[in-house]
Amino acid sequence: MTSFHRTGAGAPNLSLYSSPFSSGFWRCAAGELRNLRTFMLAALFVALRVAVKSLSIPVGELLHISLDFFVNSVGSMIYGPLMGLLVGAVSDSLGAVVFPSGPYFFPFIAVEMMSGFLFGLFLYRAKLSPARIILSRFTVVVICNFILNPFIMKWYYAIILGKDYALFRLARVIKNLCLFPAEALLLILWLGAVSYATYRMKLTYARTEKMKLSSSAVIGVILLTAVAAGGIFLYTYLVSSGALS
Repeated sequence: MTSFHRTGAGAPNLSLYSSPFSSGFWRCAAGELRNLRTFMLAALFVALRVAVKSLSIPVGELLHISLDFFVNSVGSMIYGPLMGLLVGAVSDSLGAVVFPSGPYFFPFIAVEMMSGFLFGLFLYRAKLSPARIILSRFTVVVICNFILNPFIMKWYYAIILGKDYALFRLARVIKNLCLFPAEALLLILWLGAVSYATYRMKLTYARTEKMKLSSSAVIGVILLTAVAAGGIFLYTYLVSSGALS
């Protein structure tokens, strides 16, 4: 644990934690649920998540990066994993009402809740680094996209559509793997810029001049860019050739 600024009797807890395996981390996260300003910020992020839900960045003819996880990551960085669960639940329910896309199936709420929770585990009260940001996105992709979502989709198909749904689909796996490097790279750039503003606004606790990249991190970013470009090209080629149809 690392502390900075003034602490002591009557002072706010401004501690940073290297991991969520600390009672102090969870006390801070639980305290957000009793903070009026945090609830007001959470309401703002609910509105933002609903607003950008249908928006995406095209990164190829057939691939798009959703804007939702950019908003989600910043929100969870500010108010932590527990409030992230609540924001995920409310934004999913409100989004289903404002922008309906077929029959509403309640279990899908778990995916939105879990993504906010996981981003909070990695980004809340933490000193940001490219590795931590990449790991946060990787964990969300694995748990939400590869585990939770397929099982809920199978349940949805069985109950709502009366059909079977394959838990493992090669096209879905390749799509996520191709998008991941681009998503990770953009998330590093996004949080590196935004965290400076949130610190100045006293919304986050890690002092950020601008995220400093070591030589190894710079090489990693370059490799991410190359892999992202290669993955996008590969996916486009496989789909256009009918290999993933």
